[in-house]
Formats: sequence, structure tokens, C-alpha cells
Amino acid sequence: MKSYNEYLDMVNSAIRAIDYPQQPAQLYEPIIYTMGLGGKRLRPVLTLMACEALGGDPAQALDAAVGLELFHNFTLLHDDVMDHADVRRGQPTVHRRWNDNVAILSGDTMFALATRYVQRVEDQYLPQAIGLFNRTAIEIMEGQQWDMDFELRHDVSEDEYIEMIRLKTSVLLGCACEMGAIIAGANENDRRAMYDMGMYMGLAFQLQDDMLDVWGDPATFGKEVGGDIMNNKKTFLLIHAQERAQGDDALELRRWLNDPYALRDQKYPAVRAIYERLGLRELSEQAIARYNDMALEALSRLSLGDAARQTFADLIASLTNREK
Repeated sequence: MKSYNEYLDMVNSAIRAIDYPQQPAQLYEPIIYTMGLGGKRLRPVLTLMACEALGGDPAQALDAAVGLELFHNFTLLHDDVMDHADVRRGQPTVHRRWNDNVAILSGDTMFALATRYVQRVEDQYLPQAIGLFNRTAIEIMEGQQWDMDFELRHDVSEDEYIEMIRLKTSVLLGCACEMGAIIAGANENDRRAMYDMGMYMGLAFQLQDDMLDVWGDPATFGKEVGGDIMNNKKTFLLIHAQERAQGDDALELRRWLNDPYALRDQKYPAVRAIYERLGLRELSEQAIARYNDMALEALSRLSLGDAARQTFADLIASLTNREK
């Protein structure tokens, strides 16, 4: 198998080669801007890795991989509008650089372009690939709706939160892995194990993202920290803070949650300090380790050689230790 950076180079070359129409400029320039911001390209790289690990040609999976990256970035355009986020990958978000309407319409176009790319897989794999892609897209929309619903609730449980991030984030990583397996012509058992591995990686990945939003370095994280706290997002951390906080901590947390005019430089450090007093960083790290172990168990079920197995194990470990 190739290195992560070699797969990444394949993906980036294919993305640079996308031939967008020039007009209307207000539709396509935000897409070009978004896709040019880079990023880990984790989902398309997983597709190429899974394909090659199971005996396929990663070049045959490249169009589908690009489609998944277009789709992923479409979700970010819309998420940033809904979350009122100003920065993405260290740069202004599309709705800030242009406006909300542009971000929504350009995002819709990216979704259509993504479908077009996924449809380029070989005919023998097309029904499975499109079925997986469409199912995943619907699940992600469901996850986004649950995320918005949770903003209006004060009784969200950990199980509900995990299911929400499974839908909103994890299923796309599972889809990326299984897409590569489909294009490699893998059997049902390997397809399922690939999906499970990616899904559990996604759960650990999102929980790590929650931690970075609180304790990350903005210079490396690529976006402002504290956004979840400022928006009262029902993250793993806030859910457990509400369950664990007592006495003065409970009163202070409730005051910050109920203050719509709180300033970032006051609310963010205050709530972060409450999380630290309650031991929530350690609790999150334990949950991340648990889902990593589940990803490794799924990896153990795959029909892979030792080198390929180690490549995936190393990637799972690196996602846990990331700072962006």
C-alpha cells in the first residue's frame, strides 16, 4: 500500500483537475474557494486505502473518492451557516466571505456534483455505490436535524448524542471505507468490516473534535475554539457537565447557558474551567479510546495482509493524537 501522503496527492491532483463552469461566478467561485482550502481529505483517502487494501486499483476509486470529498465540503458550507461559524481551515467561511444564500446554493451544487462523481464507478458496482451514497446522505441530514433539535432541549443523553454524531459524522467515514471495498469487488464480510471500522473511527474522530473545540490551539485547529461553548452545543462534554455539576459549578454553568449576551472572552474560559474541574477531559479521552478499540476490532475482521492492517492501525492511532 501507499503512504497516506501518496493517496493524498492522488486526491488533491484529481480535485485540482475538476473543470468547473465559469458562470455564474457567484455559484462556482465559492466551490473553487472551498475545495482549494485543503484539509486532511480523510474520507477520499480512506476510499483509496480501502480499495487497494482489498486488492483493487485505487485509481478506479478516485472519482468516487472525489465525490465523497465534494459531498463532505457541501455539508460544511451548510453547517457553517447553521452554526454561524466565521472561520474554516483558518480562512473565512463561505457565508462570511459571500453571504448565506451563496453558501446554501453553492453547497447544493456541490451535492449534485458529488453525485455525478460517484456515478462514474464501473457499471457492475454502480447500484451498490449509489445505494450506499444515498443512504449515507439521508443519514447525515437526519444527524444534522437531531443536532439542531438538541439545541432546544436540556435533557439530551449520552446515547442520544452518540447516535447523533454517528449519523452526522461517522457514517460518512464508514461510507468512504465501504465505497473502496465495493470498488475493489470485496465480499460482504469485508465490506461490513470496512464500514464498521470507518464508523467507529468517526465516533472517536468527532469526540476528539469536541475536545479540540475546547482545548485546541486555534493556530493548528484551523478554526476558532470555543464555538460549541458559545452556541451551547449539546456535546459529550456539556451533557456530562450538566450531569456531574453540583453546587457552585451547577449554578455557574446554568448562568452561562442562560445568558444570550455572554462575551466569548468571559464565557468560554469560565465553562472550560468547569469542564476541567469535573474531569471531563479525562472522561472524553476514555470514550475516544473505547471507540478506537472498536475500530481496531473491526480491522481485525478484515481479510488483509499484515502491512495493510498496520497501515490502518497507524491511521486510527494518529487520528486520536491529532491537534487539528
